[in-house]
Amino acid sequence: MRKKLLVATLFALAIGPLAAQQPTQSRADLEKERAAIQKEIEDVRRSLDETHTHKRETLGQLALLQRRLHLRESAIRNINQQLDVVQGDMNESWREILKLRAELDTLRSQYAQSIVFAYKNRSSYDFLNFIFSATTFNDALRRIQYLKSYRAYREERAENIRRTQELLQSKIDGLKVTRQEKEEVLKKQSRERAILEDEKKEKDAVVNKLQSQEKELKKQMAAKQRQDAKLTAAINAAIRRATAAAMKEAAKRNAEAKAAADKAAAAKASRPDNSSEADVTPATLNTVKSPAKTVFSSEEDMHLTGDFEINRGRLPWPVSGTISMSFGRHEYIKGIWHDNAGITIDVTSGAAVKAVFKGEVQSVFSVGDVNAVMIRHGKYFTTYSNLSTVSVSKGEQVNTGQILGRVGDVGQLEFVLSNEKGTNLDPERWLKR
Repeated sequence: MRKKLLVATLFALAIGPLAAQQPTQSRADLEKERAAIQKEIEDVRRSLDETHTHKRETLGQLALLQRRLHLRESAIRNINQQLDVVQGDMNESWREILKLRAELDTLRSQYAQSIVFAYKNRSSYDFLNFIFSATTFNDALRRIQYLKSYRAYREERAENIRRTQELLQSKIDGLKVTRQEKEEVLKKQSRERAILEDEKKEKDAVVNKLQSQEKELKKQMAAKQRQDAKLTAAINAAIRRATAAAMKEAAKRNAEAKAAADKAAAAKASRPDNSSEADVTPATLNTVKSPAKTVFSSEEDMHLTGDFEINRGRLPWPVSGTISMSFGRHEYIKGIWHDNAGITIDVTSGAAVKAVFKGEVQSVFSVGDVNAVMIRHGKYFTTYSNLSTVSVSKGEQVNTGQILGRVGDVGQLEFVLSNEKGTNLDPERWLKR
């Protein structure tokens, strides 16, 4: 008995730290995350199938392969987290099983003692002698009640043993199911790792072929960088114009508020000193504390800015496609870098481009032989470039999901997110996963 309890204690101490390391995500959350990752992988696969029809390796294809590798690694991390959850459930089941076994041993020992006692005092004479040896009638009644309670106690012990045995068997059966689930997750992990190795080989093969075309690729990347530079310059110019207009409007509001204040002060000064009228101080912009330091300080702009910020991570995608080039500076092959102002989304030519949030069309302009639309959302700006056609005009109010135009023959949408300072932000952090 002591040996079993010692083993149980040591086992609980051994698996205790493992249980403490369990992730906070539930199985349902992890499964939802896995499904989202698999959907993205499938989207990338479709985009890669389209690039394969061109029978030629491109930097866009390489970017898709790299993104697929990143997603596959995320899928493996998700599986590892699932394994941690399953292992944590198994550890918890083992602790409960050891606890139930210890309780069962104790119940059996107590029941055995009661059986031995009953065996030693099994004759009717002993029971009658125990009752009739009472000194008073009340004492005899108490002894009869004691014997009944003792019999009920034995029956209760037997029932507790039965229930504990059933619960123990249920936990053991549940542990078997959890073990099978763990085996399935391990198989899934093995499959994903094998796929990852194959995808790495495919990416390496494309890299080798691209490196043999380094001169041509540098020329292509230089052309894209020139196009991006034109887009960035147009965006910055539009933001400067919007800032200047906002400052002008703010100055006008301040002048009007000052004029109203001066008029009220003059009216107050012209009243007699004993006037019973209550002094009234008109509210001006100077009496209202702005929640954010920005030139776009009108009430409408402040509300729009707040609404846009609240929806960070929940904005709808402008098109249904796959990100082939992420935000920021990346080295696609050795010696070929690109600093993307936004994200490049591979999409079918002619696909409808939609506004990710309500706002005002700040500018519609051309970048080379393609068009772009910029929308202002308070102090934030979203730009949609590489459009063949545009269906909105400058100054127009647009709603979330409204069609702005269609993607051109290049089959890529350049999506840029900026603030009033002209700083580009990572759109992936704002779009809905």
